[in-house]
Amino acid sequence: MLIKIKTYIISIGLFLFSIIYVYCQDQKKADSIKELYKSGNYKVPEFIMLSRIAEYEINPDSALHYAEILIEKAIDLKPKDSALKAFWYGYLTKGNSLIFKGDNSKAITAFLKGLDYAKQAKNERSVGLLQISIADTYAVMENNEFAEQYYAKGIELLRKIPDSLNLASALLNVGDWSFNNHDYNKAISYFEESSLIFERKDYLVGKAYNLGNIGMVHAEQDKDELAEKNINEAITILDDLEDYYPISVYLTYLADIYANKGNFDMAFKYADRSLDLAKTYGLKEQIGDAHLELSKLHETAGNEILALGHYKNHILYRDSIRNIEEVQKISNAMNSKTQAELDLETQKSKTQRIILWSTVGVLLLIGVLAYNLFKKNIFVKKTNKIIAAEKDRSDKLLLNILPEETAQELKDKGRVEAKKFPSVTVLFSDFKGFTSYAENLSPEKLVETIDHYFSKFDLIMEKYGLEKIKTIGDAYMAVGGLSFDNVDQAKEMVLAAQEMNDFVNQAKIDDVTTAEFDIRIGINTGPVVAGVVGTKKFAYDIWGDTVNIAARMESSSEPGRINISEDTYQVVKDNFNCEFRGKLAVKNRGELNMYFVES
Repeated sequence: MLIKIKTYIISIGLFLFSIIYVYCQDQKKADSIKELYKSGNYKVPEFIMLSRIAEYEINPDSALHYAEILIEKAIDLKPKDSALKAFWYGYLTKGNSLIFKGDNSKAITAFLKGLDYAKQAKNERSVGLLQISIADTYAVMENNEFAEQYYAKGIELLRKIPDSLNLASALLNVGDWSFNNHDYNKAISYFEESSLIFERKDYLVGKAYNLGNIGMVHAEQDKDELAEKNINEAITILDDLEDYYPISVYLTYLADIYANKGNFDMAFKYADRSLDLAKTYGLKEQIGDAHLELSKLHETAGNEILALGHYKNHILYRDSIRNIEEVQKISNAMNSKTQAELDLETQKSKTQRIILWSTVGVLLLIGVLAYNLFKKNIFVKKTNKIIAAEKDRSDKLLLNILPEETAQELKDKGRVEAKKFPSVTVLFSDFKGFTSYAENLSPEKLVETIDHYFSKFDLIMEKYGLEKIKTIGDAYMAVGGLSFDNVDQAKEMVLAAQEMNDFVNQAKIDDVTTAEFDIRIGINTGPVVAGVVGTKKFAYDIWGDTVNIAARMESSSEPGRINISEDTYQVVKDNFNCEFRGKLAVKNRGELNMYFVES
């Protein structure tokens, strides 16, 4: 190999409120959640929104900003358990952001604070994850003794829980640490175990990291073809995910591989791209490694001045990451034989005049490159604005058709898998006398009238975090409980039904429409299957006996009343006054208990 590059990739597992999140950067998700957070129109606690933004944000400065806000909000958070979770999660995301910025000593401090809060919360999973984070940081600082201790503790805890995705991430990191210590057999063993878990979970980020890391092991073993194949597959996946930190690492290795083959044009191309990425996203460690790679390439190509400049930059970034004092002293001492003998000999062999004109030439070249980059940056910004506007437009259109999580799944995978929900609440409504009323209206007036009601119903459903499924004629169908926030979905559906009823009653005395309808509403709670049907004009729908009973509740209701089933009554009886109607005969269902919700 031309050089041996120290690499390190972070993939940290997180646990929050019984939902597994594997720490990964996804700018699309971060931007989407930031928009929702700024609008204030969300149902989950504020600190969960902040934690997700910090988790997915690619820009380390932005991630750090939201982590700091999360920690500040945790101070006044009640109850205590929620505050402890917010604290340890906030310090975990803060530590991750600091690592990407190269501030490792501050990252250790943040992780240790998070570990203390996790222990207070008696959350073994979070304790294990923070121990892995601490081990990762010590590994970057080349403190192998402490890295080994914390890796052993963290992995032992994650194996006990068990927590497969977070365990896979920890195995990936300890494999990377073994690789940096040249224990390639151990590294391959950890990568393969991690890879099996990510394959089972179909987790693309983990799959990409394992491909890249295995490729780097092959590169160190001079298996260049295998290395290049694995690394290129990893870069393809990570580029789609906009996860640039590992791409910078892998590009450096590709530069190394092509240099060994004697293809220096390709080697310079990959090394320059690695440095550009690292600078763009403030990745200090990778800036240093890219400078070292370019220094070696320029040295081989006979460009001693450029080689020296890159090597000095490498030393500066390397030492700032290790947190060594007197960085300037070390940088100045680079002209001694013990640190850069070749550079010293080069300097002695050059006259002051050659150095002067070389410097002028380099500055001129930098000026030309800077101007070209400036022009390119303006073009890229304009293009990105257009792309962002079109993306926002398509996202909004998709969200008008599908629930948010389903829309995201369709964008991520190109398809939507049917899901079974153990408990949702379904509402049906229709208007009394609508058919006879509609016969005497023009098509335009009919559409205007029904739109007046259904537009308001849509706003009511959005207010309570519920999903409209479809309308058929004058019938309106909605459901609650298809998202992660489904604790009070039955209560929210009854509140929405009351607002629908109030609006219909108010419409009788308004001058907006001549219609004077009464509305019948039926509600039922139970399991359903939800999914998308069709391939072109696709539609989101739900199926199951729960849907059929909800329809029967509506047909058995009375004008101006909300009729609920026994299952819904058992959920909402402490929140509403309900009138027992007795057992009423229902088509194809026999007799069912029914209740009117009182105003």
